[in-house]
Amino acid sequence: MLKRLTMAGVLALGLGTGAALAEPAKVMIPANPGGGWDGAGRHTMAVFAQSKVFTDGASFTNKGGAAGTIGLAEFVRTAKGDDNALLVTGVIMVGGVITNQTPVSLKDTTPLLRLTNEYNAIAVPANSPIKTPADFIAALKADPGAVSVGGGSAGGADHVMLALLAKHAGAPVAKINFVAFSGGEILAALGGGKIKAAISGASEFRPFAESGRIRIIAVSGPTRVEGLNAPTLKEAGIPVEIGNWRGFVGAPGMSDGAKKTWLDRFAKLHATKEWKETLKTQGWEDAYLPGEAFDAFLKSEEANWTSALKDVGILK
Repeated sequence: MLKRLTMAGVLALGLGTGAALAEPAKVMIPANPGGGWDGAGRHTMAVFAQSKVFTDGASFTNKGGAAGTIGLAEFVRTAKGDDNALLVTGVIMVGGVITNQTPVSLKDTTPLLRLTNEYNAIAVPANSPIKTPADFIAALKADPGAVSVGGGSAGGADHVMLALLAKHAGAPVAKINFVAFSGGEILAALGGGKIKAAISGASEFRPFAESGRIRIIAVSGPTRVEGLNAPTLKEAGIPVEIGNWRGFVGAPGMSDGAKKTWLDRFAKLHATKEWKETLKTQGWEDAYLPGEAFDAFLKSEEANWTSALKDVGILK
């Protein structure tokens, strides 16, 4: 927790009220190492240091499972009032809270900002007979249960995307074979042929695709991803577009001064050349949305995802 100064001490340091003191950030990553949330948390903190916007360091705790809600519950329980505690969050957690009907939610944290968006990709093992989006749709139509598809936790963007693809194929959503993974294990399962396909962020698949262990057959955005030889689903005549945003929230009871300090830090980070280069190299879209606008966005996301999960038959 941040140490408190008297007003005289604050003014003497020239910091003004509400400035956080020099302490490392404590970052909760609600997934196992190697996945999209892990990359978002660690890359962001690395760029803070590289750009010299925030140079006091960071410690990381990985707590995976249940669409990030296990890490969320741990964060809410242990970080209350800690002005330096941050949680990586995103659309998967929004869906997980709804699907799992958890007793804690993002309403129990201090919303800070949405930072990035990343469109999904469909990947298959390098020797898979599925070579195109049309092949994938045909396989789902023929026998959805035989097509084991890995992704993030149940109720997240990956799961919803598979359900939307099944609906397009005319296959019953109740029969899809979605295999949930937490973190980077999905890459080993896909590369080893333990699953027939996988859906996740394009940046997560890129290194394995470049090494030839897997093939990316489609991306879910409005345009192709630079550097990937893969069509969009819409190019292939499949009307599915879905993205995966990520951002940060603060601890329950974070002080107003610390919230302002972190928002100021993120605003400075967002303007740096180092961050712009990271967006490019990771294949992330700039989805910067801070403060009250992010708070309102979270409220709308809860309503939108409740509707989407019901529409595809994941939520009854």
